[in-house]
Amino acid sequence: MLDLLRDLFFDYTIRNVALGAAILGVVGGTLGSFAVLRRQGLFGDALAHATLPGVCVAYMVSEAKVPIVLLSGAALSAGLGALLIITIVNQTRIKQDAALGIVLSVFFGAGAVLITYIAGSGSGNQSGLDRFIFGQAATLVREDVITMAILAALAPFAVALFFKEFNLLCFDPAFAASLGYPVGKLNVLLTMLIVVAVVIGIQAVGVILMAAMLIIPAAAARQ
Repeated sequence: MLDLLRDLFFDYTIRNVALGAAILGVVGGTLGSFAVLRRQGLFGDALAHATLPGVCVAYMVSEAKVPIVLLSGAALSAGLGALLIITIVNQTRIKQDAALGIVLSVFFGAGAVLITYIAGSGSGNQSGLDRFIFGQAATLVREDVITMAILAALAPFAVALFFKEFNLLCFDPAFAASLGYPVGKLNVLLTMLIVVAVVIGIQAVGVILMAAMLIIPAAAARQ
């Protein structure tokens, strides 16, 4: 048994997958708790789908599948989607559930069109972009895990720093505003942290399952 455990630990692929999954679990569980408490469980799902066009555009600009470049594009696209959801809810009569559906469908549809365009462009290096849809944890390499760890470090640090403010934002935002807390800025900060969690996870579990990584741990702990 000890020999088996030692072989598994020193196996390159298994080690990367295990570390990547552990990092994703910590970040998803931490930030997913705030999303569930705020009744925004599907917010992460919308942001995960919003990353797809960013990945495609980043590939089309760089013409290379460099992970940090693709993840940067995903982060920008997801951030744009998050800000668009907030703007629609605050500036129009459209409710949050409808805004989530609009952003999810429009961004994911644009991503699907771009993937189809890239696949038919004749580029010899376009294969593999579809793994961001379904995820492929076995393809994680050491550099990917290091990148995930660096990005993941932001979430626990920010949560520890603004834990009291985030609690107020989740349970009584009106009371937080009456105390003088910048509720709007805190909302944007928490949203951007969820974007970070989504960007960390899409390479491993894809945009389809990323919502589960945010919702299920928090929903289970809620019981």
